[in-house]
Amino acid sequence: MSSANETNLSRDSYTIGWIAALPVERAPAEELLDTTHSRPFDFTQPDTDHNSYTWGCIGEHNIVIASLEAGIYGPTAATTTALSMLSSFPHIRFGLLVGIGGGIPSASRDIRLGDIVVSQPSGSEGGVVQYDHVKAKSGGVLERKDFLNKPPQVLLTALSNLQAKHKRKIHGIPTIMKEMQQKNPAMFVSEPGEPGYEVQGLMNDCLFDVDLQEVANRAPRLKPDVPKVHYGIIASGSVLVKDAKSRRELLNHMPPNCECLCYEMEAAGLMNSFPCLVIRGICDYADAHKNDQWQPYASATAAAFAKELLGYVPHADVKQSRTAYDIVKHLETS
Repeated sequence: MSSANETNLSRDSYTIGWIAALPVERAPAEELLDTTHSRPFDFTQPDTDHNSYTWGCIGEHNIVIASLEAGIYGPTAATTTALSMLSSFPHIRFGLLVGIGGGIPSASRDIRLGDIVVSQPSGSEGGVVQYDHVKAKSGGVLERKDFLNKPPQVLLTALSNLQAKHKRKIHGIPTIMKEMQQKNPAMFVSEPGEPGYEVQGLMNDCLFDVDLQEVANRAPRLKPDVPKVHYGIIASGSVLVKDAKSRRELLNHMPPNCECLCYEMEAAGLMNSFPCLVIRGICDYADAHKNDQWQPYASATAAAFAKELLGYVPHADVKQSRTAYDIVKHLETS
C-alpha cells in the first residue's frame, strides 16, 4: 500500500484530477501515490456529486482520483464524473484519463499488449477523435462532426521532455512497476479467473490476422518486460468495438492521413469539458479474441507512465496555469 498519513489539506490544494474509469484502473493509481491524504478539511461533497474520491500526492503534485460509478461507462458517464470533480475541486488545472484501451496495430506501429498509447496532437487533430459522431451525406460520404480539444500546453511540454529521455533509452516505467510490486506483492499474483498486475507472458499475446484468422507472426522483443510508448491519435466513442470487422470499419471514420493507434470509450466525453491527457494501456486488440487477462497489467503500465510524466511537469508551471474550470467556461463562450 502507499504510505498514508494524516495530511489534511484544503480542497483548493488539489491541482490535478486523475480519472480511472474502472476499479482495475483505479487500484494502481492509488498504489502509485507517494502519500495518501485524508479527506480535505473543507470539503463537503454536494448531493449532485456521486464520485468516490481518493486524495494524495505524487512528488510535489496534490492529486484527486475519481472513478466512474460501478457498472457505468462511456463518454456521458465520463463527462458527468469530470464536471462533478471540477465543481468540487475548482483549483484543478488539468486532468489525466488513465486506464485501458484496445490497440490497433499496423505495419508501421508494432503495438503489443501492455504497451501504452498517449493522446498527442497530429495535424489538425487534438489527439482524440470521436469516431462515432458523424453525419451521413449523399453518396455514402460520412462527415465527421467532432471538434475535440488538444491537451493543455503544460502537459505537451512535459511529453516532449519525456520523449527525449525515452529516446536515450532511459525508461522509468519498469522501475515504477517494480516499486509498486515491492510495496504490494499481492497485487502481482495471478489466481484462477483473477489475473494479477504482473506481465501475462508472450504466449498470451496473440494478434490474429484479420483476413486469415490466424495468429500473426511477430518477432519477439528484446525486452518484453519494457512496454513501448506510442504517441498519436486515440479513437473514442460509445459503440463497443469487439471484432476485427468493426475495428476495420472504425478506421474508415478517421480523417485522411490520420493513423489511429487505440480505441476506448471515455475520452470523447472529456476533451471539451475537462482539459486532459489520455493515457491507455493496451489490454486487447479490439477483436473477437479479447478477454480480461491483460487488463490489470495494462492498467498498471498506464498508471506508471502517468507517474513518470508527472515528474516532468514543474509544480510552479501547474500553479501558474489557468484552472480547468476557467478554460472550459472560456471555450463555452468563445
